Amino acid sequence: MTKPVPPPEVDYGPLYAARKKIYPQSVSGTFRNLKWGLMAICLAVYYFLPFVRWDRGPNAPSQAVLVDFPNRRFYFFFIEIWPQEVYYFTGLLIIAALALFLMNAVGGRIWCGYLCPQTVWTDLFYAVERLIEGDRRERMKKDKSDLNIPRGLELIVKHTIWLMIAWWTGGAWVLYFADAPTLVKDLATGQAPFVAYLWIGILTFTTYTLAGFMREQVCVYMCPWPRIQAALTDEWALNVTYRYDRGEPRTSLKKSEELRARSLPAGDCIDCGQCVAVCPTGIDIRNGAQLECIMCGLCIDACDNVMAKIGRPTGLIAYDNDVNIHRRLAGKEDIYRLVRPRTIIYAGLIAAVAAIMFYALATRSYLDLSVLHDRNPIFVALSDGSVRNAYTVRILNKRTVERIFDLELFGISDARLEIVGVEAVAAGKPGIVVGPDRTRELRVLVTTPPGAKLERSVPVTFRITDPALGETASARDNFISR
Repeated sequence: MTKPVPPPEVDYGPLYAARKKIYPQSVSGTFRNLKWGLMAICLAVYYFLPFVRWDRGPNAPSQAVLVDFPNRRFYFFFIEIWPQEVYYFTGLLIIAALALFLMNAVGGRIWCGYLCPQTVWTDLFYAVERLIEGDRRERMKKDKSDLNIPRGLELIVKHTIWLMIAWWTGGAWVLYFADAPTLVKDLATGQAPFVAYLWIGILTFTTYTLAGFMREQVCVYMCPWPRIQAALTDEWALNVTYRYDRGEPRTSLKKSEELRARSLPAGDCIDCGQCVAVCPTGIDIRNGAQLECIMCGLCIDACDNVMAKIGRPTGLIAYDNDVNIHRRLAGKEDIYRLVRPRTIIYAGLIAAVAAIMFYALATRSYLDLSVLHDRNPIFVALSDGSVRNAYTVRILNKRTVERIFDLELFGISDARLEIVGVEAVAAGKPGIVVGPDRTRELRVLVTTPPGAKLERSVPVTFRITDPALGETASARDNFISR
């Protein structure tokens, strides 16, 4: 018997490859300009929105967007959200998730490429880096050279500006939780609460680290969205695509011209590598769809610029779907289906959730009433034959002005309603005064006439009315007679 020969050993390389620093090259074009515009809008909104004013009347904050923890309120221009309305935030999260799904169904990871905070701040940090250290080749050359005084000054200036941006990013965040002009003054004079300085420090560190050093690693390793969106996409989604039906076989410009002159096949791709040089995650889009691609479109701009210089049609790299590549190979025309069952369902769900939320906002009351029946004793039989029940009534005034309410009882005729501790006001009726944005708890006694014939348990309704505004609120309970 011959001795079996073991299979040759295969070197698969290390399980973990050390990260190679990426040096994205600057590029100009349609998608780069779009990214500049969206970055400017996003940063302007984030940094300056806390200073926008909005008049809500007396006893209310004038900041347009404010998370008011002390008073348990969230203000967004004309919208005011109270703690018991947490379902609005649930609705917003649902809409945000569905919007992500819809964007993915239309254009892949366009959120990641244009609107994600990690992308926006990383682009800003890259712009500072290029301004100070130069473009791709200069940065690569300087990183390989020895440290000297001019290089050290460049690094100091760059990191100082990075830290200033990160510091203002953290500072802008805390301005959403207090009156912005007042908090800026307190921060400058050292009178702000410690928690404000703490969060500014935390957000300064995270922004400086994530946008300045980790960059594409956040998108590739930390963010779960690339894994999720891969399961949500389909063949009709427009993704950044290398059109290999036109680009292959790739070769140099000179060699492709020779092949074309001899009527031999030659693709439009001249293998210049510009699409790789400008990619913020360092991938080669010509290798097909990849987890690292954030669909920013910069490779499209780079390729279009090259195609324009060599006199060939643009669009070798473009937003396209998988179906069209196979259709072109078969000699058919391109087809796009942005409107299809998937996108209709997502858009319909977004519209439905938004409509429900707007309806709830439009019809909600600025007044609330709750009633709790005494449990011990449940009722009291008085000596004259009447029966008394006691209740705890809680009135919530959600407006920022003091209001006077009338309380009425329905369900038992001739029953006497007594509010303990509330004196009669105009017209001899007991007026319940509730301060602005306050809750008032009252002791209420309901007594039936002597000899009244009632069921053991009778449903009753308490109703409060604001005569000035005509607002009402009701709560149901039971009157126990025996």
